[in-house]
Amino acid sequence: MKDPYKVLGVRRDASQAEIQKAYRELARKYHPDLNPNDKDAKKKFQEVQAAFEILNDPEKRELYDRYGSAFETMGRGGPSPGGTYTYTWSSGPEGFGGLEDIFEQFFGDRFGTGVGGLGDLFEQFRRSTARAGTTTRTVRGQDIETEISIPFTTAVLGGEHELRVRHGSGRVETIRLKIPPGIEEGKKLRLKGQGEPGLGAAPPGDLLVTVHVEPHPCFQRRGNNLYVQVPISLGEAAAGTKIDIPTPKGPVALRIPPGISSGQKLRLAGYGVPAHGDQPAGDLYAEVLIVLPKNLSDSEVQMLRQIDQAHPQPALRSHLRW
Repeated sequence: MKDPYKVLGVRRDASQAEIQKAYRELARKYHPDLNPNDKDAKKKFQEVQAAFEILNDPEKRELYDRYGSAFETMGRGGPSPGGTYTYTWSSGPEGFGGLEDIFEQFFGDRFGTGVGGLGDLFEQFRRSTARAGTTTRTVRGQDIETEISIPFTTAVLGGEHELRVRHGSGRVETIRLKIPPGIEEGKKLRLKGQGEPGLGAAPPGDLLVTVHVEPHPCFQRRGNNLYVQVPISLGEAAAGTKIDIPTPKGPVALRIPPGISSGQKLRLAGYGVPAHGDQPAGDLYAEVLIVLPKNLSDSEVQMLRQIDQAHPQPALRSHLRW
């Protein structure tokens, strides 16, 4: 067994918060789904899981600090194949006498002078197990953290995303994750009971999914509002027109007023991110971009200059400041 402190890269006096932080960083770094081309990622990920299982459990950590890698052999029983720690003893006086002898051999007088010093301790064991021959320690399963990237449109409208989750045992599970509409970059989704199995009758851990949103080639999002740049021709800007633009609700005819300038924004109320939870629907802002035709002839350029001369705008750039 590798030293769990070295595996997680923490000091021997590290706090539980420091241990959990180191585990999260290393689990994300070596997660096999995030390192498909790294053959050693799975092995390192399993080592991190095993180290965390020891150091995150105060009892296991105390035993490891005292006995090192042989801590699991310090007493009768041990981890059962299913991961539940079960200790079994005979319910008669002879059985307890034998167990006292084992404790005496291992620990001497650490808990008292000779076997007599353990008498009260084993008497409590007798009383607590008068009607049962075994006792089982239960521990809630560990949470699993993973990350996904979803399309911009799925983040706005909601949908489903399929992800593969690798458990510490090596088992891979495919989960169809429901994406709520309006989810934002960096948000986390918690799936109850989809983490590592618990020990004994304890419940399993949860699956924590951090959501990343892929950029859109045309749209941007700010809060619940959407922004898109709409190119129009010089003639459309001068005379006005109607154009179709895409929205989360489908195509919409947008009226371009005559004489509009490049950079002006036209608002479509309620056509942004749809309403979700207690959040109202956002708006869609279409920014107009006037695109001049390429390869204008000299006569055409002269015509535009004549228009400028006929309609001078002396304060056109007066607002500019350093």
